[in-house]
Amino acid sequence: MSQHPEFDVSEFDREHLWHPYTSMEKPLPTHEVIGAQGVRIKIKDGRELIDGMSSWWAAIHGYNHPELNAAAKNQLDKFSHVMFGGLTHEPAARLGQQLIDMTPSDLQFVYFSDSGSVSVEVAIKMAVQYWQNTGHSNKKRLLSIRGGYHGDTFAAMSVCDPETGMHSLFNGAVQQQVFAPKPITRFGHPLDKNDAKALEELLNEHHVELAALILEPIVQGAGGMWFYSAEYLAEVRRLCNEFDVLLIADEIATGFGRSGKLFACEHADISPDIMCVGKALTGGYLSLAATLTTERVKAGISAADGVLMHGPTFMGNPLACAIATANLLLLAQNNWPAQVRGIEQQLERELDVYRDHPDVADVRVLGAIGVVETRQAVDVAKAQKAFIDAGVWIRPFGRLIYLMPPYIIDPADLSKLTSALGLGLQTNR
Repeated sequence: MSQHPEFDVSEFDREHLWHPYTSMEKPLPTHEVIGAQGVRIKIKDGRELIDGMSSWWAAIHGYNHPELNAAAKNQLDKFSHVMFGGLTHEPAARLGQQLIDMTPSDLQFVYFSDSGSVSVEVAIKMAVQYWQNTGHSNKKRLLSIRGGYHGDTFAAMSVCDPETGMHSLFNGAVQQQVFAPKPITRFGHPLDKNDAKALEELLNEHHVELAALILEPIVQGAGGMWFYSAEYLAEVRRLCNEFDVLLIADEIATGFGRSGKLFACEHADISPDIMCVGKALTGGYLSLAATLTTERVKAGISAADGVLMHGPTFMGNPLACAIATANLLLLAQNNWPAQVRGIEQQLERELDVYRDHPDVADVRVLGAIGVVETRQAVDVAKAQKAFIDAGVWIRPFGRLIYLMPPYIIDPADLSKLTSALGLGLQTNR
């Protein structure tokens, strides 16, 4: 392959590289990154941007962290990858032990995959195969919650919100699932009876065909950044038990402290039958995810020589597992509860000023998540320019301007992010 000394990254990107949720005919502007350190991203023109996104909620310890770098280099010197079929290695075993120790005690079996969407696919396969292998082959559908997001692959997409997701684009190709209304009870409020009633009616009507109910515990992420009541989540667990439907908790966005609990299920003190984790698992270094399950589900799938029908090429990648192990140790050493609590308190104070803004419909904060919901859709290109000019990296979507900063951010940098939100609101006027 020939070298191109005058290679223009931005020009090539604009002409040939497809970015998420964009048109190649009318692409949104992109900015070439030449470095990243701590909570700052450096772009080619020399400006440094304070990161308010944790690179889609993954880089919880910021960038270029010496301990995570060391873990990567140490494993790289040994071996970077081997297949997980018929082989195993210490990084996978150590990470598996960490995950079992951290998650609810019933979750004892770990299946590694290479992305959050794939971990949801694995969870759905687990649920369907469990019922097939235990004599209930009619239980193949999923119950999901409106307003949710679970990934962009086909099975994951089928349990995303049917209106804000991509169902209409793939009508006839996406499996038709069952959807409960989005819970209206806000986090910290007593459960609205209508939330529980609607869910119970759907389970009563469909439980004979439902393999599992899947939801994002407490925080609905990319589907709308809605924080709902822990009492609702507790009622979900009770009803799944009553109607004998498995519960899948998608903790890909909420896991590892983001909501103020290590896992969002802890807000309701419940344990799912299957849990998906990803995003922050490696601290944003490499793509890695895991699906955990219980003795009951494991035994059901494995009975009569049953096997789980999934096998990603990079499953249990040792380089990613080694980094993840170091990342989770760092999480504990950094006293993440204090970090997240400090971010939450500052977000509550500094985002409160936007509540009376004429263009703001709602402001909500939970853990290290701050959301300003606007009355009209945000012009992403205009808002992005305003944010970059202010020296911050914030990526709005729909009617949401939100912050999910790295846990290591200091108060001064966080204040720059919260102040910059007002610039995004001005672009909507």
